[in-house]
Amino acid sequence: MILVLLLMPILAGMVAFFIKSDKIRRGLLLTTAFLHLGLTTTFWSHRPGPLFDNWLSLDAPGLLFLSITSFLFGVAAVYGVGYLIREESTPGAHSDEGSFFPNTAESVFTGCLLIFLATMTLVPMSQHLGLLWVAIESTTLASAPLIYFHRHHQSLEATWKYLLICSVGIALALLGNFCIAVAASHNADQPTTSLLLSSLVTQAKHLEIPWLKAGFLCLLVGYGTKMGLAPLHTWLPDAHSESPSVVSALLSGALLNCAFLAILRAQQICLAAGLADFGRNLLIGFGLISMVCAAVFILEQADYKRMLAYSSVEHMGILSLGVGLGGGAVFGSMFHAINHSASKAMLFLVAGNLLTVFKSKSVNDVRGALRVVPVSAALWVVGLFAITGFPPFGTFLSEFIILKGALAEGRYGVAVIYLATLAVIFAGMSSIMLKMAQSNTAPVLGSAHGVQRESFWSIAPPAVLGMVVLLLGVHLPTAIDQVLHEAAMTVGGSS
Repeated sequence: MILVLLLMPILAGMVAFFIKSDKIRRGLLLTTAFLHLGLTTTFWSHRPGPLFDNWLSLDAPGLLFLSITSFLFGVAAVYGVGYLIREESTPGAHSDEGSFFPNTAESVFTGCLLIFLATMTLVPMSQHLGLLWVAIESTTLASAPLIYFHRHHQSLEATWKYLLICSVGIALALLGNFCIAVAASHNADQPTTSLLLSSLVTQAKHLEIPWLKAGFLCLLVGYGTKMGLAPLHTWLPDAHSESPSVVSALLSGALLNCAFLAILRAQQICLAAGLADFGRNLLIGFGLISMVCAAVFILEQADYKRMLAYSSVEHMGILSLGVGLGGGAVFGSMFHAINHSASKAMLFLVAGNLLTVFKSKSVNDVRGALRVVPVSAALWVVGLFAITGFPPFGTFLSEFIILKGALAEGRYGVAVIYLATLAVIFAGMSSIMLKMAQSNTAPVLGSAHGVQRESFWSIAPPAVLGMVVLLLGVHLPTAIDQVLHEAAMTVGGSS
């Protein structure tokens, strides 16, 4: 079953490159997305067995992040089909982030999107550090053409920065793998060069500590670059801003989680080796730096897609902070991964709707959206409250659990910085987003006038995501609660 889930989007993506019919290609995208989601859902009741000497396996953290990816891709596929239909019906017109694109460009877009799904599927299944490295590097290669999709100088610059900075990060991660291999080979009792996660955890007490520390630091910085942790986050605002909104939703909601999972794997080894505090202190440091950095750049941000990108930097910091605090905060971090993915993907999809109508990513060019696109503007405001952690949304619960964990661990200084940063970011985002929705300022020349028609394809996907975050704040299903606790326990969380 694992191989079916992995090979299905690869084969579909390869076929998509050669399909001439737009309708068939879009049908293939939807069919693959929903088959992938349906098969992933079955894993919650029947966990698949390991393959290839446990190189491919699905534990609790893997199942959690695989499910997030699969669900988001299904929602994004629906939105993406609507986006393609809208472009087809208005040739030459500028909608979303670019102009009408020919059949060949749509083939590349759909094919790369499906291969991107395959690479993100491989990451949570990988139980070998070498295979995990290959999987994360593959996500970079598969997503780069999606960022460059509009083929203008800004998207080219964003793609180049994405490839260059992430390549530096992935090189550091490779160096981290080498360090851990050296740490394992110096084991006097059972020397080995195996990078299988289960073997490393079992033999962690016998690993060479200096080499293990060096390996963890390289993995944290390397994969932290891909995750968007400051200060190596600089590729993220450009890539998210220049990508089509459906791609931005997947980059922020799914891709960043892949790198986060890789860091969790490294923390598992440190935890087993008795270096829990070493890893946690580093995670807390990077988490707080990322939150503070995001707060600085969100204030007075002039581009609303870049604002959402910096918000992703903030929330990646929150995930890192939660794991670093340990105890109950780890559960909060796992829960927050779900909430952030759904709420951020929702906001990027709504941002695409606004961009379609107002023809600009500038905050100053979008005014009175509630009068022009009332449903999208309402979802925009709902997304603001969801992403900033207002009750009763799930983000409020997950952020509160992390705060509670900080106080329980006696990290009062961390709690103060955490709360202060959240307050600053809320002030910055609300001042921008509420003006976009409600301001009575006369729109600038070129902005939308009058009420615009909103299609089902454009409003249903973000509405579904918003409903998910709301429902998770009201009730956490037992099955999800159990997987969250199991995932948290693997990286030092308390029951």
